[in-house]
Amino acid sequence: MSDTLEHRPPLPPFTHETAREKVRLAEDAWNSRDPERVSKAYSPDSRWRNRAEFVTGRDQIVTFLRRKWDRELEYRLIKEIWAFEGHRIAVRFAYEWRDDAGNWFRAYGNENWAFDENGLMTERHASINDLPITPEQRKFHWPQGRRPDDHPGLSELGL
Repeated sequence: MSDTLEHRPPLPPFTHETAREKVRLAEDAWNSRDPERVSKAYSPDSRWRNRAEFVTGRDQIVTFLRRKWDRELEYRLIKEIWAFEGHRIAVRFAYEWRDDAGNWFRAYGNENWAFDENGLMTERHASINDLPITPEQRKFHWPQGRRPDDHPGLSELGL
């Protein structure tokens, strides 16, 4: 549990509507590519497993995200709720990015999240696989930043 007085609505226990809102807020934050902004959604002692890397606390989250977005250029992400119950949410996601040599990738993954009573994420477990794609196979073409409301989600894109 977090000992902070910060609140990050919506708060658990989640309904389908509030879980969907939480997922979209997370997507929006990650699409900002602002490590400090993203880290504020996590408890100060949050624990992550991202692929084979283990991260604990906001400082390590910021360091991890800076390194990630220095390497993953033109990052664009879509998240979709998979399941929820009480203070937990499961999502699936895909994001597209390119490396500094111009090679494009689509990463597919699943995340399991746990939240404290203040709505801060205390645990994030991510499993991710990268697929090399050609520029013509890209599906995420909005300008950098928040995905437009009228842009299709994963299900609509057949992903």
